[in-house]
Amino acid sequence: QVRLVESGGGLVQAGGSLRLSCAASGSIFGINIMGWYRQAPGKQRELVATRNSGGQTNYADSVKGRFTISRDSAKNTVYLQMNSLIPEDTAVYYCYYRNWGDTRDYWGQGTQVTVSS
Repeated sequence: QVRLVESGGGLVQAGGSLRLSCAASGSIFGINIMGWYRQAPGKQRELVATRNSGGQTNYADSVKGRFTISRDSAKNTVYLQMNSLIPEDTAVYYCYYRNWGDTRDYWGQGTQVTVSS
């Protein structure tokens, strides 16, 4: 089992910034992938950004150039720096984790991000 604890959501005006953090604990393998998904009201959960333990990143087109994902491997923590936020970024953001070769996905409890216009 892997436990994910998120922090950093909140309310911000358009054009502002927020930083999300997610710390993983439990059955952490050396090769893994961590990242962020989001779900807006009435919409499906969608990828925001992921970063694997080898440093490869993947971003949704809608956040490229505005969001940056980073990791502190020693702390098993992933961060999402969100700049130039727009109202369309409003959603519940979920931390994601998967060990390499495992079929199980792990999710955090979600943190609300609200961007006012």
